This record gives sequence, structure tokens and C-alpha cells, in this order.
Amino acid sequence: MPTFSTDQLRDIARRILESAGSQPDEADIVAGELAEANLVGHDSHGIIRLKQYADYIEQGHIDPRGAVEIVLELPAMSVIDGHNNFGQLIASKALDVAFRGAKQSGAHTVFCRNCNHVGRVGSYTLKAARAGYVALMAVNGPGGGGTAPWGGLDRRLGTNPISMASPWGDDAILLDMTTSITAEGKIRVAHQTGETLAEGMIIDSAGRPTTNPADYYRDPMGAILPLGGAMGFKGYGMSVMLDVFGGILSGAGTGRKDLPLGTNGVWLQVIDVEQLMPREEFDAAIEHYVDWIKSSRKAPGIDEILMPGEIESRRREQRVRDGVEVPDGTWKQTCDLAERLGASLEGI
Repeated sequence: MPTFSTDQLRDIARRILESAGSQPDEADIVAGELAEANLVGHDSHGIIRLKQYADYIEQGHIDPRGAVEIVLELPAMSVIDGHNNFGQLIASKALDVAFRGAKQSGAHTVFCRNCNHVGRVGSYTLKAARAGYVALMAVNGPGGGGTAPWGGLDRRLGTNPISMASPWGDDAILLDMTTSITAEGKIRVAHQTGETLAEGMIIDSAGRPTTNPADYYRDPMGAILPLGGAMGFKGYGMSVMLDVFGGILSGAGTGRKDLPLGTNGVWLQVIDVEQLMPREEFDAAIEHYVDWIKSSRKAPGIDEILMPGEIESRRREQRVRDGVEVPDGTWKQTCDLAERLGASLEGI
């Protein structure tokens, strides 16, 4: 497998996105998000997405010229219409709006509609936490997505991810999870690398459990199961409520067949910590809490108790040092795409 630095991954993505029709400044934002996803180990949201995005532009699902428009801005709440532009641009704009609103009111909620795939949701809450905010961000799939409801066989829900983040010193405590048992991108990676899936992740079109990722994509299609296994009604219930917040309240909708592929609805909430308590007091409380969690007796075979987000943080340090390995299948797909678009990868 070829190995690349973060700058190289960003450059690869930027060149391809520009060749696909994106403006240079916008391509740089999207490329940075893709490279960062690879860096923290979320390869399902890294440069493997370039072909999807290029195809979406060609098919009219992403409009790289779409205006990112604030259609409502109140002291405590805003709504953004992304006009089908890249989700990364729209989510980044939502963060700016939320920060501005929270500085005025202490907290601010932003809803986004007509927003394409935002990438790794945890990237945005992490930025907020590092800027001194406690943040929540959730995404719905207005078009239905690829997840079956609890007790159902058909695709009715998105993977509907949710992320929550809190400042923790110079870093963050970061939850980043889907309400389905897996992200679709994880299936995409397994399908591309020829790996099998763990049992209990997907069903085929007849509702039979399967470990073959191809069963998710073949016609007729299979479906992802809700998070929770035998208790999957919990993940299902959370997913339904995120459709209400991220889909219905944002105006993105639910169960729609008229939307471009990849469309997301977004619910973002940020709270300015220092308007609730001095930052030093908050930091001390977080440190006390982390120490309390980590002081627990450890189960057999466990060397350390980790906080949410620590694995990604450590993986980032390792990949900054050693580079990011890109699977051969992903690299071939990327090179083929660059050739098709006339994007030069010379010098990378």
C-alpha cells in the first residue's frame, strides 16, 4: 500500500476536486476534511470519497456553484440552505454562524438543509471543543439512506450519525458514532478491499444476515441494521429522533425521493463554556472526571481505559509521524479518477 503525508493527501484531493469543477478555495476546505479523516483513521470518510463526490458533481447531485445561504438568523437559532453544495462547506459555515451566535447568546443552534455529504461529523464538534465550546452535531438522511428500521427489512433511515464534544485541556473528549451499527463507508472500504464484515451488521435483500459487503450494494439491495444488536431498538429510536431534529426541523425532510443523492440535514448546537463558568473551573472539573473514569479497576486483558476520542487522537499522532497508508484499491480508484478528470498527480 502506498503511504502519504497529510499534505500529500490534501493536495491529491484538491487537484481532483478542482478538476471535477470545484472552486479552488472550496476544494481546499473539502480536501482538508478528507485528509483529516484519513489522518485520524476514519478512512471511510477520507479520499475514498473522491469518486463519489466527482460522480455526484457530474450527475448534478452536488452543485459546486451553489450559494451557502443563511435564510434565518435569530439570537438563538439559524437556518442555512446550502443549495446542494459540498456538505463540508456548509457545515463549516454553520460552525461560524454558531460561534457568532453563541458569543452573543451563550448558546446557538443551526439547522442546515440542501446540504450534501458533510464527511466526518466529529471533525466539526472537535473544532468547536478546541475553540472553547461544548458541541453537538447530528446528521439525518432525508432520502431514507441505507438502514432498516427495527423489525423491518427495507432501507428507511440514514446512518444518522451524532457527535458530541467537550474541551479537555488542549484536546477534546469526542463522541462520534452512527445510530446504525456501522457507517456505510465502512462497508464501502470492506467491499473495495475484499474483506468480510462482522456478523450482525447488515442483512441481504431477503432479510437474511450476511457478512458479504456486496449484498449491501447488489440489486435488490440489502440494508444496515440499527445500532445495538439484540437491543437495536435503542439505536433505531435515536435515529428516528435525529430525523425529527436534523430532517424535519431543518426543512431537509425525511423519506424523500426527490432529493439529490448524498443530501444531509444537519442539527448543530454549541454552548459557550465561559458564559456558564470560568474556563479554569470547567477544566478542573473535566480533569477530575477523567481521573475518576480512568481510576476504575480494569477488566482482564485491558491495559488502559480510554476516553471517547482518545483512539483517534493517538492514531492521528501515529499517522502524522509515519504517514497514512492508502489501500491499493482506493489508490487505484483515485488514480483512475484523476486520469478520467485530467487531474495531474505529478510531483505528489
